[in-house]
Amino acid sequence: MSKKTAVVICPGRGTYNKTELGYLHQLHSNKKKFIESIDKYRSKIDQPSIWDLDGRSEYSTKEHIPGENSAALIYACSYSDYLDIDQNQIEILAVTGNSMGWYLACVCAGALSPDNGTHVINTMGSQMRDHIIGGQVIYPEVDENWIYSDEISKLIDEKMAQINSEGEEVFNSIFLGGLRIIGGTDKGLRQLLKELPPREGRYPFKLMGNAAFHTPLLTETSLKAKQTLKADLFQTPSIPLIDGRGKIWMPYSTNVESLWDYTLGHQVDQTYNFTKAIEVAVKEFAPDYLIITGPGMTLGGAVAQALINQKLKPISCKEDFKQLQARSPYIISMAEPEQRKLVL
Repeated sequence: MSKKTAVVICPGRGTYNKTELGYLHQLHSNKKKFIESIDKYRSKIDQPSIWDLDGRSEYSTKEHIPGENSAALIYACSYSDYLDIDQNQIEILAVTGNSMGWYLACVCAGALSPDNGTHVINTMGSQMRDHIIGGQVIYPEVDENWIYSDEISKLIDEKMAQINSEGEEVFNSIFLGGLRIIGGTDKGLRQLLKELPPREGRYPFKLMGNAAFHTPLLTETSLKAKQTLKADLFQTPSIPLIDGRGKIWMPYSTNVESLWDYTLGHQVDQTYNFTKAIEVAVKEFAPDYLIITGPGMTLGGAVAQALINQKLKPISCKEDFKQLQARSPYIISMAEPEQRKLVL
């Protein structure tokens, strides 16, 4: 039987929450050597063990949400899931990720060794331990059927332009399928929360514990990262990487210095276009599956919305997608037990 093909997608910040507590203990107790390598690194800088954090009896916002802890937890869960994919049955054609998921993708694709990945991810996750710069607000650009709306998108643009004209700073942070993530100053985002009309009983809302990632407000963070994390941490990937602009970094032709520069430069302080990355993944690689590593299952909807609005599959709305998934899953979330079985 011929192998199935897949593009792997790694999740970003905010995916290890109360429902994910125990993910490592339940699914990856056989990855102790990898997890212990992360904890050994963290113990040297007086950070708590992720194995212990994952094993807590209760989820704690004080312990589990801060970037210096959540980034390492998400990395451990995601890369451990990646290692569980049965590559005798599934050929991985490329790897991509959302936001922090780019660092994870670099590890999965071999552009960072697991140990160097720990260093990069832990360093970037700890950058704002003492002072978070700005924040992020999330708002949908699609209607209730997951169909893109020019009218809604135009409204968001107008509200952002108005706030910027009044002296505050808000920027497009992530294009996330049918969602727009907007980063900015605290005051600018407070104004945006008032200006955008409520939708679906939950939007707009501010993401807890997130800084103004992927905006010019993090330029100083980018410069500091380049001083701390040198290019020799990186190497040529063994699997194609799709970045947050839709650019493909191919094995044997990747300039490692350029990959380092993008990862700690553009990727940090410019807009991350996850929607474009999914478009490129499907059009350029035509995989049988899109596999989303854990933790969390929130990224599946964003990927589906990208497929619908880029007309990448014979689905035109949310209901079409549900029927496709029920009939023959195309998007496989490894955090979902039944879907996970399909790729083990």
